[in-house]
Amino acid sequence: MTVPHPGKPVRGSKSGLPIMALFDLLGRNWAMGIIWNLQDDSTTFRELQQRCESISPGILNNRIKELREADIVERTIEGYQLTQRGKELMELLRPFGEWSRSWSKEVFNYTKPLNNQKKDDK
Repeated sequence: MTVPHPGKPVRGSKSGLPIMALFDLLGRNWAMGIIWNLQDDSTTFRELQQRCESISPGILNNRIKELREADIVERTIEGYQLTQRGKELMELLRPFGEWSRSWSKEVFNYTKPLNNQKKDDK
C-alpha cells in the first residue's frame, strides 16, 4: 500500500482532501496503535512490537514506513518516536479519547476499569 497523498483519491474519498488522506492513513491496520504506543517515549522495533501485542513484523514494518513518510514517526538512535508533527497529532487525538469515554458510557453503558487505564487515559 502506498501512503495516501492529499490531492489524490484515497479510501473513502475521490477528492483526496487532506483530512480524508489523514483518515485513510490513520485508519490503516495498527497505525493508531503504533502512534498511541509511541506517545510517551521512543522505543525499539522489538519493544514496539511487544507493546502492540499481536502485530506481525511485516505489518509493523509497513506501518512504520508509511508513518515515517508522512512525517509522523521518525527513527532515532534510541529507536522510533513521534516527530513534532506526530506529537501535535497526538494532542489533537486526546479530546477524541475523552469524547469516546462519554459516548461509550452513555450509549453503551461501558466503562473501562480504572486499573487498566494509562495516566493520560483517565
